[in-house]
Amino acid sequence: MTKKSEPIERCDSHVIHEDVVNQVRKKMPQEEVLYDLAELFKVFGDSTRIKILWALDEAEMCVCDIAALLNMTQSAISHQLRVLKQAKLVKNRREGKIIYYSLDDEHVQAIFEQGLIHIKEDR
Repeated sequence: MTKKSEPIERCDSHVIHEDVVNQVRKKMPQEEVLYDLAELFKVFGDSTRIKILWALDEAEMCVCDIAALLNMTQSAISHQLRVLKQAKLVKNRREGKIIYYSLDDEHVQAIFEQGLIHIKEDR
């Protein structure tokens, strides 16, 4: 996502609209919630994890399948899946000796798909 940097516009006035500030302050989530949200978005900051999420948005897959798809080692995929699972973005189920991974719920799918829509807007 390379765009030319545009200058940030600033107010020429130093008037604070206290009614707006107070209205927003009342609705602002607690600091801990915002911190957790920032941590969640950090998980999306790795292209390998994004590829895994994209794959799991298409189909439930095991580590071997994901590793083959992304041309990576099973160990590397397992590590990334562990991060995704800790963030509650993926879940797994066992079928015999095979463990299948999928997106945790429809919220994860919605976050991922909204991100794709946003990125594709300017293309």
